[in-house]
Amino acid sequence: MGNKYKKLAKCIVLDIIGMSSAAIPVVGPFIDVIWAPVAASLSYKMFGNKIGKYTSLVTFVEEILPVTDVIPSFTIFWVLFDFLEIGKEKSTFVDTKEADLI
Repeated sequence: MGNKYKKLAKCIVLDIIGMSSAAIPVVGPFIDVIWAPVAASLSYKMFGNKIGKYTSLVTFVEEILPVTDVIPSFTIFWVLFDFLEIGKEKSTFVDTKEADLI
């Protein structure tokens, strides 16, 4: 299994952890207060400096708001940024001489 799919497995586990607080009545919202900043920090580290600042903000808001725990934000981000590679710069060669050197 490649690194890309190991990251997907981590994302799924983190989403399950985030969703599990919704299953605990009364205590669940208090767990979200602790989990939201942790999840935001993990999101920032997983998706890098450029994209991570946005994913961490979205993750924090999603985890702190009630009823939104069922949204698999980590997995959605993985699909967007790792599988579909949205926002990644594609390397292109302008000069064919540079391409010959590599």
